[in-house]
Amino acid sequence: MSAAVRLAGAHFPVAVVGGGQAGLSMSYCLRRRGVEHVVIEAHRVAHEWRERRWDTFCLVTPNWQCKLPGFPYRGDHPDGFMVRDEIVRYLEDYVAFFRPPLVEGVAVTRLRRAASGVFELSTSQGDFTTDQVVVATGPYHTPSVPRMAERLPEGIAQIHSSRYRHPAQLPDGAVLVVGTGQSGCQIAEDLHLAGRQVHLAVGSAPRVARFYRGRDCVAWLDDMGHYARSIDEFGDADAVRMRVNHYVTGRDGGRDIDLRAFARDGMRLYGRLTRIRGTALEFAGDLKANLDHADAVAEGIKDAIDAYIAGQDIPAPRETRYVPVWEPAEQPGHLDLEAAGITSVVWSTGFRRDHRWVEIPVFDGRGYPMHRRGATSTPGLYFLGLPWQYSWGSGRFEAVGRDAEFLADHIDASRRTADVCGALTGAPAELAAALPIG
Repeated sequence: MSAAVRLAGAHFPVAVVGGGQAGLSMSYCLRRRGVEHVVIEAHRVAHEWRERRWDTFCLVTPNWQCKLPGFPYRGDHPDGFMVRDEIVRYLEDYVAFFRPPLVEGVAVTRLRRAASGVFELSTSQGDFTTDQVVVATGPYHTPSVPRMAERLPEGIAQIHSSRYRHPAQLPDGAVLVVGTGQSGCQIAEDLHLAGRQVHLAVGSAPRVARFYRGRDCVAWLDDMGHYARSIDEFGDADAVRMRVNHYVTGRDGGRDIDLRAFARDGMRLYGRLTRIRGTALEFAGDLKANLDHADAVAEGIKDAIDAYIAGQDIPAPRETRYVPVWEPAEQPGHLDLEAAGITSVVWSTGFRRDHRWVEIPVFDGRGYPMHRRGATSTPGLYFLGLPWQYSWGSGRFEAVGRDAEFLADHIDASRRTADVCGALTGAPAELAAALPIG
């Protein structure tokens, strides 16, 4: 805990809950506007990257997309992919760069709003109040493991992807990885490259090629304006926000993750895991459909890049399209853990949001905060760092700073209005469109 900031009994114009890339970006933007505030971090800066990522973890987007406010990537490898320890260092260097009013090691346990309109926060270091508050704790709070995991035999080691570090931490024997989002695919690859026999339950996540026609696909998509599209441009914003990320890797300079190639080289693939009865596992018959879908998405992205290149008359090299290197001869519906020599299971099944500590009615029936670009219908309460909060990069290094700039303007304008009117009334007319209806 910073010796310069005391919480118990204090009052702050603004409190930012969460000291990750979102909270730090918010702090930088508030400081530039002269807005007094405090940043509360339950652990220490970069905790999620330091403690919830495996040893070989790296970014899947190029380093040039790291654009925290006032602190873009300045290293020697803009087209490379920072590994875990470099990401941690990037955030620590950001703190050293502008020295935010940061309090580490303090958990916020309750947020409520008094009848007067002031916000009351309870923490592990005492209670304090604030006029405005930004919840910047991200979306990945509680590791999600399906209840069926309880049916596995006691002798099977189980671990969530957030606790996986390296192959050697798992007992000798084959490993079952459940889930093929970014974490599941990369962990399966990590185990596969270490020589472990991997069994992989494949879900419906899409994939994207790493490079195409001479460039990283991310660079093409950036030029095409893909990452600048706002959530308002989509017909079903809720569906967009719930999309699963495309799997790809930045490991060893970046490459595709091709599950078919893994299968050709010995990895065992199955469809979605549906049932566990002792050592007997059952899978849906959707393996081929899931592989075909992932390929179709990747090829569709290439189609869009081709169209852009042709429309802009860009001299880009031609490239042969992907040809599947393996097809499932059957849809394996069953697996016996003992017969397959499986001794451990890695659950790459995502996370659940946990905003129970926020005792203010701004959530929908699924527990998702209702907002427009981070501003809620409760004057003075904001969210930052949510996936697709406003654009693809909202929860990432690429665009979280743009969302922070927007909210900082909103917060500063609300503060100035309150100074005149004597109460926090929300944004002025030019920002009113950002507020939720109802």
